[in-house]
Amino acid sequence: MKITKVYTRRGDTGMTDLVGGVRIEKTDIRLEAYGTIDELSSHLGLLVALLPADDSERATLLRIQNNLFNVGTHLATDLSQTPLYPSARLPEGETELLEQRIDQLNAILPEPQGFVLPGGVPAAAQAHVCRTVCRRAERCIYALIAQTTKQPNDQTTNSPNAQTTNSPNDQTTNSPNDQTTNSPNDQTTNSPTLHMAQYVNRLSDYLFVLAKIINFNNGVSEILWQNACR
Repeated sequence: MKITKVYTRRGDTGMTDLVGGVRIEKTDIRLEAYGTIDELSSHLGLLVALLPADDSERATLLRIQNNLFNVGTHLATDLSQTPLYPSARLPEGETELLEQRIDQLNAILPEPQGFVLPGGVPAAAQAHVCRTVCRRAERCIYALIAQTTKQPNDQTTNSPNAQTTNSPNDQTTNSPNDQTTNSPNDQTTNSPTLHMAQYVNRLSDYLFVLAKIINFNNGVSEILWQNACR
């Protein structure tokens, strides 16, 4: 796809477009979430550039960068107003693939001896930068989930005075033990955005192990945290 014009001036007043054309303030947590994913992908690009051309992890990292476009598209979609496009969904099994790769790499490493200071060879140090940006992206996604699932003004289902649906005697729909209809956690558990957060969480774990394996393969010993409080 050829980009015919880079600038549009539509963002000059502090607003931008989501997927589907919904306008949103640039200070919104949603923008912070998918902007941090974009930042993460850029850091991953630098990590790939620092690795040797024949490094086996380059293919995995490029796959991750492609997946992050799906994650970013998902986060840039307000599900209350716009349906998800296929490009806003992760391919099936991507989180499990990360877990498998983590286990494979971790099996190569010596037994952990304590907390390590980020660093080592440049590629390993950059992997740690990617890891911390990834953690920030995860926090942003959970903040977005919290913002989009809370219903403080929902009088129909949550008001103690709404006798039609919230009577304490209405055991069918309003029992405090009725998790199917009344638990606020159900909205989070069933949120498709939660799957994005889970993927990003596993990605940060992968990047931690990757930093260690890069140093290990280069014969560089990690520096352990010296706990002065002992």
